[in-house]
Amino acid sequence: MLILEANIDDTTGEMMGYTMEKLLQAGALDVSFTPIYMKKNRPAIKLEVMGEEENHDRLQELILTETSTIGLRIRKARRLVMKRKSIPVETEFGTISVKEARWKQIVKYAPEYEDCRKAAQEHGVSLAEVYRKAEEACHQKEEGKK
Repeated sequence: MLILEANIDDTTGEMMGYTMEKLLQAGALDVSFTPIYMKKNRPAIKLEVMGEEENHDRLQELILTETSTIGLRIRKARRLVMKRKSIPVETEFGTISVKEARWKQIVKYAPEYEDCRKAAQEHGVSLAEVYRKAEEACHQKEEGKK
């Protein structure tokens, strides 16, 4: 796993968004932006890209092509990823897909945004309410397994 970083102080948000899309399409596992200040108190953005070593050249070239940076910091990293799967849960708002992540005894649930958004709009309830009901359904399903 490699992390590629660059500090960029002379570009627009639209250009950075486009760069993120291109990096993800090229195989980046994660792309993030952090607001920072550089020398002379210039506001800037720290671009951080995580990718597999075999994609290193392609990601590096994209960053150098699509941004104004003239250099990159590159470091190796290890990564722990919880085992994930998608599970359907039944709620009063219909079936919602939920990402279930497990590691040892730790279990986490993340309802899928698009399913929750659609259910909230169809039923005239808040997005937060749909998320809450989907998470409750996950916990009930988990309790039923015990």
